[in-house]
Amino acid sequence: MSESGHSQPGLYGQGRRRRRRRERDPAGPPGQNLSGPSRDRDYVPRERRDGSEESTGPLLQKTPIILAKPPGERSKASAPASGPPSLEKPIMLIKTRDEGGKPGNPPDIPPSASGAGTAKMEREGQRPTQPVYQIQNRGMGSAASGGAVDPVIGQTKLLPPEKMKHSIKLVDDQMNWCDSAMEYLRDQTDMLVVGVIGLQGTGKSTIMSLLSANSPEEDQRAYVFRAQTQEIKERAGNQSSGIDFYITQERVIFLDTQPVLSPSILDHLINNDRKLPPEYNLPHTYVEMQSLQITAFLFTVCHVVIVIQDWFTDINLYRFLQTAEMLKPSTPSASHDSTGSSGPDDGSEYYPHIVFLQNKARREEFCPRNLKKMHMAVDKLMAHSHLKYKGTLSMLDCNIFPGLSRDYMETEVNLFLLPLMENDGEDALTRAGSGPPLFSLLPGYRGHPNFSSLVSKFRSQILAMSRSQLSHTILTEKNWFHYAARIWDGVKKSSALSEYSRLLS
Repeated sequence: MSESGHSQPGLYGQGRRRRRRRERDPAGPPGQNLSGPSRDRDYVPRERRDGSEESTGPLLQKTPIILAKPPGERSKASAPASGPPSLEKPIMLIKTRDEGGKPGNPPDIPPSASGAGTAKMEREGQRPTQPVYQIQNRGMGSAASGGAVDPVIGQTKLLPPEKMKHSIKLVDDQMNWCDSAMEYLRDQTDMLVVGVIGLQGTGKSTIMSLLSANSPEEDQRAYVFRAQTQEIKERAGNQSSGIDFYITQERVIFLDTQPVLSPSILDHLINNDRKLPPEYNLPHTYVEMQSLQITAFLFTVCHVVIVIQDWFTDINLYRFLQTAEMLKPSTPSASHDSTGSSGPDDGSEYYPHIVFLQNKARREEFCPRNLKKMHMAVDKLMAHSHLKYKGTLSMLDCNIFPGLSRDYMETEVNLFLLPLMENDGEDALTRAGSGPPLFSLLPGYRGHPNFSSLVSKFRSQILAMSRSQLSHTILTEKNWFHYAARIWDGVKKSSALSEYSRLLS
């Protein structure tokens, strides 16, 4: 009786307080007033937000609205039975390259696994952002996803290029273009193209081998450009035919050519009854037009053209060079460098640097007085040429003549002298077996530095030539190959060369 007496006033007072709250706020459901002793017992949503267990009381439940919650805790929380299922927006994750993912193809991650990936990236201090490739390829459709770059292909572009062991054909003996050089070329623009022309037997292939990959001490049978054998020399034949191609690891392209105005090629055409093309009537006309086509081609696609001669000098060679310059295809150039030029049209048409190499020079040709006369003769013969024949190469800068000043050469042209190649340290008297024993221990007097030293200085000056633009756009190595193929096709179909051939016959 006493227990019921004490409990009845408590229940009565509690009900009266609830009625007063309903009268003061009739729209508020029970449990919304945070004051009073029943706050912790009636406010179920707050306990769910803290992650505690759900109460089992008979109170009315409302669907909680979760504004933000980590995905890991979201999967642990139990969804209410009466409310609609919550929609989760999937997060696309991109694996890094170390995890095996490709930059262009992000893996498909299910929504269930996205929480763990996001948590891992947050622990590592990273944020899942929009991939860059989606921004760049936006609006391109399926073509963008199909053009993704494979990282393996990207790594191969950074590998060192394949080293050539020997030269290959760029133009064969039938004057047809060859595509075998394409595999050795790269997509980079820092290159130098060096070509060579000369009469038969002047040493073109030997000089180009020494400039590119070989040394004078090596066996000539291992040269990248095959030199004349003793058998070919005895029957006065030519070793090279067409145009040979070689590129070094320093990205220097060397083009070795068949001899111009070659008597052995003419003899081969006459004696073997070789059928001429229909546009040529006489064999000597065909040989001269072949030489003009090759020289005009080099004047268009090369930065440097070396003219090799083994005696000074043949006036017909300079006439041939001027004819090839006249028949050269017109090539607009964006470069306005007029260094070494002597004509007003240099800004609108490209002309290469031309270097005259006196091979197998004798001792008296290294005399400063004779050297000055040689420079004056070349300058007068090339006075009306647009080719850059002066100002880019100097023997005085090589310390070959230490007593001479630059004022001694009034008109210094691009002329270099190389002596006859021989084994260094062997004097003529020693090879003959004569002379006193004292002189056999001393180096013989030559009047000039040895052959190896001069070749090294000549190579340094050739590789230091300026690399001006060959066309109106900057060419990569592969673009140069396609550009050279178009030039060669244009030279063979040139109307100016055809008209000149008609005048010769």
